Amino acid sequence: MSNQIQSDQGELPWQLCQAVKQQWRVCCLLALLVLISFGMAIRFDFVNWDDPWYVIHNPLVKSWHPENLQKVATQVVTRNYAPLTVFSFLLDHSVYGLWAGGYHMTNILLHLVNVVLVFLLITRLTRNRMIGWATAAVFAIHPVQVETVVWISSRKGLLSGAFILASLWYWLRKDRTLEQNTCGLICFICALLSKALAVVVPAIVFCYDYWVAKVPFREAVKKQVFPGCCALLLLVITMLAQTSELGGVRDHFGMSKLELISVDTVIMSKYVQMLLWPGTRSVLYDPPTSGIAWNVTISVICWLLTAIMFIRMGRRQPLILFAGSTFILLLIPVLNLFPITTLMNDRYLYLPSIPFFALIFSGVMQLLERLRERILVPVLPNISRSGYFMPAVFGVLVLAMLTRFSWQTERYLMIWRDGLTLWQYTSRQVPDIPVVQIQLANSYHSQGDAQRAVTILQEALEQTEPDELDRVRMQQKIQDWSTAK
Repeated sequence: MSNQIQSDQGELPWQLCQAVKQQWRVCCLLALLVLISFGMAIRFDFVNWDDPWYVIHNPLVKSWHPENLQKVATQVVTRNYAPLTVFSFLLDHSVYGLWAGGYHMTNILLHLVNVVLVFLLITRLTRNRMIGWATAAVFAIHPVQVETVVWISSRKGLLSGAFILASLWYWLRKDRTLEQNTCGLICFICALLSKALAVVVPAIVFCYDYWVAKVPFREAVKKQVFPGCCALLLLVITMLAQTSELGGVRDHFGMSKLELISVDTVIMSKYVQMLLWPGTRSVLYDPPTSGIAWNVTISVICWLLTAIMFIRMGRRQPLILFAGSTFILLLIPVLNLFPITTLMNDRYLYLPSIPFFALIFSGVMQLLERLRERILVPVLPNISRSGYFMPAVFGVLVLAMLTRFSWQTERYLMIWRDGLTLWQYTSRQVPDIPVVQIQLANSYHSQGDAQRAVTILQEALEQTEPDELDRVRMQQKIQDWSTAK
């Protein structure tokens, strides 16, 4: 497999399919990998974690009446303004009704599209098919992707991810035509209308223009004025939509920005650990926010040293600095600088995993090249100079990583087959989170076991530390369900 890819200067900028056609064999292999890893999710049900509000009980996805379409375009659903995401559920409901498998199928296909886009984008940026393939393959099946792919309500992450990657495919070029700029802008606006995460795209493109394409600072800023204004408008709408504090973990709501940033440094370190060596997964996490001064100190030092290293390396190889900055930028919207009801989630790593593994595999490739030149060439000149040596060694390393990740993904995937299974598992992982016990009780109640549901809530009131909002919810459910019996 050649390391060099064909120039894309002659591609029609609105035809991503032409790039797919040029790389169709690898794209088919990646598609097969996605279908094998996540295909069984078509048999899964809805879960009682936003799915009822996005799909089952959402009147916006059940009618094509012009008045309803107007509401789709303007109304907020579960504290998020994401009209294209809601519209995608309307399309699914028109075809599948309330068959959950159809919604899972759409999620899997969107993930497949994103995997192909990752391959095309990383291959073009690095000019190396092996790095592009490895990054896309790990992105396809990493265990942290399970939540995003098989949770129906996480559609917004998949849909916005597709449009973000498409916009970057058009925009991350040293010389952009008017058509490429226009296509990138259209994709970017669609990404904004799918999920607020897309607000960081103008900053990512600016970093590329300034560091990689060597565009003068003032001109690079001017290019992002209009996209930046669009992002700012969507950010304001999203902040106004955050009118509810129900759900998730809210202990951090009273913390100052400095305290949040300190906790975020530890969380980001945990994210790196989750990507490199994923352990037990969970739909919710409860990271400590007090008594962690030593962890904060170590994390701050490590991140400062990392930043210095990236800046120094970026002088010689700007793509390294760009990739590191992109990883941080993609995490900024979920670091609670603007309050959200969770500190950590697997789905927050869906897009950040791309620059992370692109950096890892680029580093591995450079390391192997140095080992080949300094050690193997003098000892085994015929073998080491073979055109198959580097791909073979690199392929074995990636295959070992994929084997481990696929095994972990398969195990965690089955946890999401229905709401009861999900919350039984989660209650074993994080039993002290009140909302987990509430969701577990809801699951048993929906199965007709009201007595078990009431018992769970009564025990949760005694054994966990719910805040006033959760305490009122628990007491109200206990009263309602006990009366109904």
